[in-house]
Amino acid sequence: MENWAEIRRLHRAEEMPIKAIVRKLGVSRNAVRRALAAEGPPKYVRPPRGSAVDAVEPQIRALLTEWPTMPATVIAERIGWDRSLTVLKDRVRVLRPLFMPPDPASRTIYRPGELAQCDLWFPPVDVPLGFGQVGRPPVLVVVCGYSRWMDAVMLPSRQSPDLLAGHWTLLNQLGAVPRALVWDNESAVGSWRGGRPKLTEDFERFRGTLGIRVIQCRPGDPEAKGLVERGNRYLETSFLPGRTFTSPADFNTQLSDWLPRANNRQHRALGADRSTASTPTGPRCSRCHRSHRRRVGRSRFGCHAITTCAWTATTTRRTRSRSGGGSRSAPTSRR
Repeated sequence: MENWAEIRRLHRAEEMPIKAIVRKLGVSRNAVRRALAAEGPPKYVRPPRGSAVDAVEPQIRALLTEWPTMPATVIAERIGWDRSLTVLKDRVRVLRPLFMPPDPASRTIYRPGELAQCDLWFPPVDVPLGFGQVGRPPVLVVVCGYSRWMDAVMLPSRQSPDLLAGHWTLLNQLGAVPRALVWDNESAVGSWRGGRPKLTEDFERFRGTLGIRVIQCRPGDPEAKGLVERGNRYLETSFLPGRTFTSPADFNTQLSDWLPRANNRQHRALGADRSTASTPTGPRCSRCHRSHRRRVGRSRFGCHAITTCAWTATTTRRTRSRSGGGSRSAPTSRR
């Protein structure tokens, strides 16, 4: 390193020729030429050594091609691996994503009454529990897939009796039972065992009583219930700030007063592809700045009448505001 730095200094700063540098430092000409042509300082690089897994990698690839989810222990048994499993697992971990099907990212379409996503939200605020104690009890949050209706209630604990009682309360407020509930691997709901979802006995009784299905998300897949995850974030950013609570009952009271206003908020619908959409007809609406099709029997255009936007799959219905002064648009997604 010292010779490399000195060679470059003598040649660039002192403008010393290569022959003079060779005589001064006692190095070869080729060493001086390499130091001047190098883009960076010299470093020792050990040539990569082969791994014992290289010889069996074609067999591993053949097994993963047919069974991408085969465990590394089973692969070791199939190929007759008698060495350490650590190096084999490291190689399988690198090769497996090459054979797994891609995870598609697309917009999920929900049907009315199809499912509701559920989750436990732990609000980052201390709630007085009585007798000088404070805590952060869990909040059961339920979001319907089609209507985006959201409801929540604070529970005493995350145990099965409290969780089932919270479900019963929210379903009574909804006035209907969805065909399926989506849950993650909450201990009171169920877990994955042997690659298969397994509900707890209490939750099996609960779903059997209601005649519904419970969909358990795979471990480490938060995208599977993104609706309720966004609902948790909305509660944390829009409900909690500026509020104080005196008890869990006060928390539920304030939450029940706030949720109707939250459920009346407008959800933005994703626009359709303009390359495949039909040509808009009619004048452009002054409220949403889009062209609308006029329905038969309607004499007005725009958001004041029941119209269908040509660019988006959104139906705009006429609703009255609470104050009674005029009307406002309330888009509801067909999805």
